[in-house]
This record gives sequence, C-alpha cells and structure tokens, in this order.
Amino acid sequence: NAQLDAQTDWQAEAISLNIVHEDSSFLVINKPAGLIVHPGAGNPNGTLVNALLHHDPSLKTVPRCGIIHRLDKDTTGLLVVAKTLSAHNQLSKAMLARDIKRHYQAIVQGVVISGATIDEPIARDSLSRTKMSVSPTGRKAITHYRVAERFNAHTLLNIELDTGRTHQIRVHFTHIGYPLVGDRTYKKKKALENKITATLQTELQSFPRQALHAKELAFPHPDSQQLMQYQAQLPADMETLLIALRQDKMDQV
Repeated sequence: NAQLDAQTDWQAEAISLNIVHEDSSFLVINKPAGLIVHPGAGNPNGTLVNALLHHDPSLKTVPRCGIIHRLDKDTTGLLVVAKTLSAHNQLSKAMLARDIKRHYQAIVQGVVISGATIDEPIARDSLSRTKMSVSPTGRKAITHYRVAERFNAHTLLNIELDTGRTHQIRVHFTHIGYPLVGDRTYKKKKALENKITATLQTELQSFPRQALHAKELAFPHPDSQQLMQYQAQLPADMETLLIALRQDKMDQV
C-alpha cells in the first residue's frame, strides 16, 4: 500500500495536542491555528500527523494515521482521528454517507441578509495551483449557512457542510461575494471605510488568518453507533474580533 509506505517516513514529534475526547477507537482534537494537518511537499514535519504519531505510535498502522477529514492550516477546531483500522473504515463510510455532521462559525465581510445553501462545484483553480475555485467541471460541493449575528459591515455565520472539498467554505463565500475576514488567499477588497470605525479597521487588518472555526462535530461511534457530539469554543482571536465588531456597532448607533 503506497499510502502506508509513505507513512513509514513520517516522524513522531513531541507537539502538544488539545485532546477533547479519546477512547480505544478514536480521538477528537481541537486544532489550533497554524498547525498543518498532514505532511506534504515543503511540510515534512511539524504537522498534526507528527504530533499524533508521538501521542500514539500504533497510528502508523492506520491509513493516513487515522485522519478522516482535514482543516486548513489556519482554521481552528474539531477533527476526528480513527485509532484502529476498523474505526477508520466505519468513520470513512460515515463521512461518505454524510453521517459526520460538521458545524463551523465564520466571520465574513458584508451584511448577509438571510441563510441559504450554496451548491456550486469546486475544482483546482486553472490559474493558480494552490487555489480552488467554483467551476462547472469541479466536484459537487454543498454548504448550508444561517446568520448568527449581523454587524455594520460584517456577519457571523453558522455553517454546515454536506461535502468536504478543499477550501470549500472559503471558496463558496468568496464566490457569493462574502469573503472570510482575514483570508489572504481568497480576499476580495470591499469598500468598508465609511461603514466602520478606524479602531475596527485596525483590528481587522491585523487579524492574522481566515476567521473560521470548526465548532461542532457529531457522528455515530464506530463501535456502538451511539451518537457522539463535541463542541469547541471559539478561539480567543475570533472572540476578540467579535467584541470589536459589537463595539463598532454600538459606537455607530
């Protein structure tokens, strides 16, 4: 198995993990911003996989060290990792059957009027290999969203994914004209200067990553099929940004 052969080169590294749950079948991790999930070209180490191999060396025997789904490097929040071949098999099937429910929160530019579903296929961008884009030749991608809170020129959204394409949330919201705050890859300049205070402008400009957090995860336990549900609070940087957005709204009432 080429996948498992490649894994033999992956090194265990003592990188601390925020473990939300662990039993004999799986782990649920709350991933910080800046941590890449999987070793790849240019990133052979310092990843979640290296940390997992240090935490549990037996993960070497599980495909992709048990990783079922990914989060982008600068996205925070919950990930499930299978610890056995049987759990990997069950959780992979659950992912295909859309039985793993993933809820995110994102702060986007622009005032979103109401919730909706984005059903637009996503493919690798023809002009830039590191980016994805909406394309008729792409793979099916479905994103559901609801408004959680509105500000003067931004919106906090609750998002649920039916599919898990690379950069799906970031690409979909840029496509409909509401790019994620802090997303340097898919940024579209919006004229906000007259709608927000200088204080908030500074806060937004210094926000170091896309404002996206995988907040809730729910799936059937791979052994018992009992529904397992997990939540991770918004990270401090997004909480601070929300406080600034609320303050800006108050200041302009």
